[in-house]
Amino acid sequence: MHILVVEDEQKVANALKEGLQEERYEVVVAPTGEDAFFRLATEKFDIILLDLMLPGRDGLQILTTIRKRGLDTPVLLLTARGTLEDRVNGLNSGADDYVVKPFAFEELLARIRALLRRGRTGEALRLGLADLNMDLVTRKVTRGGQTIDLTTREFELLEYLLRHEGQVVSRDVLARDVWKETTRGTPLNNVIDVHIARLRRKVDLDQSAKLIHTVRGVGFMLREGAP
Repeated sequence: MHILVVEDEQKVANALKEGLQEERYEVVVAPTGEDAFFRLATEKFDIILLDLMLPGRDGLQILTTIRKRGLDTPVLLLTARGTLEDRVNGLNSGADDYVVKPFAFEELLARIRALLRRGRTGEALRLGLADLNMDLVTRKVTRGGQTIDLTTREFELLEYLLRHEGQVVSRDVLARDVWKETTRGTPLNNVIDVHIARLRRKVDLDQSAKLIHTVRGVGFMLREGAP
C-alpha cells in the first residue's frame, strides 16, 4: 500500500513515516501543497493523509482541487482544528475521514485500514496460495496459521509473486516493478537474489511443500509444486 503524507511539520511527518513504515506501508512525504500536487501527478497512492494547516495553499484548497480534477483516492484529514464547522467543511470538501491532533497512532492506523477496505471493495483484500495468506490491509502474512515477519521490501516482493502466481518473473521485471529501478546503470541481480533467499527462508523453511522456486536462467516462480 502506497501512502502520501502531506505534512509540513518535520517532526510529525517523520514520526508518521517511521510508524507507517514499521507497519510495512510504503510512505512518501510531501511538505507543501505544491509538492503534493507533483507527487499526485506522477505517482499512484492508495490513501492520502492531508494536514489542513499548510504553508501556501492549505489542506482544504488542495483537497478541493484534487477532487475537481477527478482524483478519488481516499483522503484522511489531519487537523488541529476540531470544531464541528471545521469537520463539516473538510467532509463537504471531499475528505473521507479525519483525525484531530493530537491523536493516538493506533486510532490513525484503524482509520487508515477502514478507508483502505472501503476504497478497495472491488479488489482482492487478501492474496494466498495453499496455506500462505497475505492481508493487504493489515499487512499480515501467515503460513499454516503462523505469522511471518517480513520487511517492507520482502512484503512487496511476496505480494508481487502472489499476484503473478504460476508465472515466471525475471530479475529485470522485479527490478522494474518492485524496486522501481528503470535507469540504474548496474543490475540489481545480487540484491534481488539476497531478498529472494531471505523470503524463501521465511516462507518455505521447515515446510514440506515449497512455494518459491528458482527457474534456472530465467527467474522465479511462486506455485504449489515444482515448476
